[in-house]
Formats: sequence, structure tokens, C-alpha cells
Amino acid sequence: MRPAQVTVRAPAKINLFLRITGRRPDGYHLLSTWMQKVDLCDAITLTAGGKGVRFSCTGDGVPVDHNNLVYRAADIFLLAARGRTGAPVSGVAIELTKNIPAAAGLGGGSSDAAATLRAMNGLFDDALTPDELARLGVRLGADVPFFLADSPAALATGIGEILQPAPPLRGYSVVLVNPGFPVSTRWAYQTFALTKREGASNLPILQECVAGDAHFGDSSAMISPDTPLVNDLETVTIARYPLLERLKGELLRCGAVQALMSGSGPTVFGLFADRDKAEACCAECKPRFAATYLVAPVGEK
Repeated sequence: MRPAQVTVRAPAKINLFLRITGRRPDGYHLLSTWMQKVDLCDAITLTAGGKGVRFSCTGDGVPVDHNNLVYRAADIFLLAARGRTGAPVSGVAIELTKNIPAAAGLGGGSSDAAATLRAMNGLFDDALTPDELARLGVRLGADVPFFLADSPAALATGIGEILQPAPPLRGYSVVLVNPGFPVSTRWAYQTFALTKREGASNLPILQECVAGDAHFGDSSAMISPDTPLVNDLETVTIARYPLLERLKGELLRCGAVQALMSGSGPTVFGLFADRDKAEACCAECKPRFAATYLVAPVGEK
């Protein structure tokens, strides 16, 4: 018998590489990005029963209506699954516990939506196939397919829905520093001025980076101070919030091998080969920036 209640975790992600390669007629940007899940997670408890979606959230400033991706994920799942399963698909109560900062470039909303879709499918007798869940995910957001996938790391192209699984990042502790203000993903992409430059996507380089275990097994060979980790959206977000450039510099001075803004920001992260240096950096940043976290890549063990 399927459980009537389930609690699932929704991990954050970082973008180790993000290049915007074009724009579709419908306004969506095409990109090539290397994404890695990390073990900073939201928690979602779902209880089957009743009618429709009843949603609550512990977290300031988080919408609890159709403007929340969890609510929308549950809603479209119920519509898609109705009549498809022996279990009655009528309603669900959902409680979201937020740990990932909102509008932070860490994919929290997309991860919550993906976790909700997978949990709903478990509650209601696998009413939808994996392909059907993936199609629902694309409707909710470009990062949702990555969080629906089992792979802890992936190269994503298209608008983010075309995934090539990659071995997970190994050998690094990750310090996340969120400065405490939100950045709209929509604003960042709309503000980005796409320029035609030779080799803009660097896609062959990115594919080479994620091609095999050899690169990931020896982290020092994979990512060094000279490795070109790039995020095109930094030019937009840092121009408006120069503090982010200073935060990247602080992470490097603390001993990070590399520092970069994740997604559309404003969270910046540092990759530390030395765990002690990562802990010291986290302790130094935490009094000024409450949303500072020391995390590990998912799948590194």
C-alpha cells in the first residue's frame, strides 16, 4: 500500500559554467550550463487527501498561492493524473520548509517543483510516466528537468531541458554566500544583452570538462585557479550589485580555488580543496551574511 504521507528533500544547485548562446522567438534564452546539486535542501511534506491543493510554507516572503512553483506543480499534476490511476487523485496538502534562499540563483523553486512532482507521482500510484513528468517540468521552468533527473550533475543545453548526465564534482567543499537580497531571474535574462562573439558558448570546452570520470576523479586536474569557470549573467547582476564582485574576492582571499556567481545570482560560491579553509571562510562570512552555508556536492561519495 502506498503511504498517504511522504516527506522529500529538494537540493539546491550551483552553476559551474553558464553561457548564453542565443534566444528563441518566444523569448526563452538558449544556454549551455554545467550544474551541480549541493546538499543544502528544502523539505516538503505531502499528505494525500481532500480536494485540490492546500499549501503552506515556513519562510518569509514566500507566496502560498499559484505564484509558488510547488503549488503549480501539484496543481498541474492533479489535472494530468486525473483518471489515470486506481488511487483517487483528488487533492493534497503540502507543507514546504524553506532552507534555500529564494531568488538566489540556487534553483530552490525549481528543485521544490521537481521534488513535488516526483512525490506526487509516488503518492498516486505512479500515475504518470517519467517522460510525462519531464514534460510537466518544462512547463514549470527551465531548471526543473535537471532536478527531476537522478544525476547529481549535468550539462544542460537548449533552454536547460536537454541534459547530458555528468559525474559529480569531487574533492571540494563549497561555501555559499548570499548577500540577503533577491534577484529576479527574469530580470537578469531580459537585461542580458546578447553579443555575437567568436566561441561564445564554449560548448566543446564544457563537454570536454564533463566527458569522463578521469576529469572528476582528480579534482585538482579538473578545476584549478586557471580553469575558465564562466557565468555570462555576472555581467548583468554584478553591474547592479558590485558587492558580489567583492564577495568573490573575499572567497578567493580565504583560499577558494575558484569563485563564481551561481545562476542569475546573487549567491556567490567558492570551491575549497582545503576543508579547514572552507570552515574558516564560512565562520568569517556568517556574521555579516546570515545566509552563508558550507555544503558538499551531491554524489561525491
